[in-house]
Amino acid sequence: MSTAFPYELRGTVLKVRDVSLKLGENLILRDVNLEIRDIVRPDCPAGQVVGLLGPSGIGKTQLFRVMAGLTHPTTGQVLIGEEARPVERGMVGVVAQHYPLFAHRTVLGNLEIAGRRSGLDRGAARAKADQLLARFDLDSHRDRYPAVLSGGQRQRVAIAQQFMCSENFLLMDEPFSGLDPLAVERVAGMITEVACAHELNTFIIVTHDIAAALEVADTIWLIGRDRDAKGNVIPGARIQATYNLIERGLAWHKGITTRPEFLELLGEIRHRFREL
Repeated sequence: MSTAFPYELRGTVLKVRDVSLKLGENLILRDVNLEIRDIVRPDCPAGQVVGLLGPSGIGKTQLFRVMAGLTHPTTGQVLIGEEARPVERGMVGVVAQHYPLFAHRTVLGNLEIAGRRSGLDRGAARAKADQLLARFDLDSHRDRYPAVLSGGQRQRVAIAQQFMCSENFLLMDEPFSGLDPLAVERVAGMITEVACAHELNTFIIVTHDIAAALEVADTIWLIGRDRDAKGNVIPGARIQATYNLIERGLAWHKGITTRPEFLELLGEIRHRFREL
């Protein structure tokens, strides 16, 4: 029985159109087309959380960089918001795997630096930093340095830092890497909490941890390479499948990891990994 919540799709918040990427003689991405639309629930803000899944070395990181405006594609473009603005560096927040923060700056200082670099004056940067510290439950840590924070606290600071630059868009690179199951659960809960703080908040989680992605996302993109009639790999990764977890009744629920539907989809995607 489906346990999907009622929702509707509105305007496009991010679009990847005909993106290909060639590095030297190697075709990394080929004709990638993707779209994220604003998800609206009648009962509460939803936000969007998309999991980008694929084996190591398949091209996830390069697509990540293209969507963040850090790498220019060979062909195609990435468009942001209903205004369809071509993405530029700084328009999409990026949280790297190891949360690189300025060790010699306090939590507040890390946020203020990000705000000043994004064009805010000193007063506006401080005001926005104060708001984000409160939103991320970090206000009591504002004068502490990254070295004395827990891993979860550093991750919250890294996310808040990126929201100083990007209002609603955030790319996270392997946020579950090296974490034990309880830590994965905490990180997944934090991502859900932040995404649902505003209807337009949009997270793209790049990972090879299938179970963690299914636990936190409302949509899954599966990236891999095509094969020809003889089974030979065709260069250039593309999106091989898109899974709508809302329609499957697996989005916005707690404790879904033991549900038969979750385990069935987990097994299906794991099987597909062997072919990518």
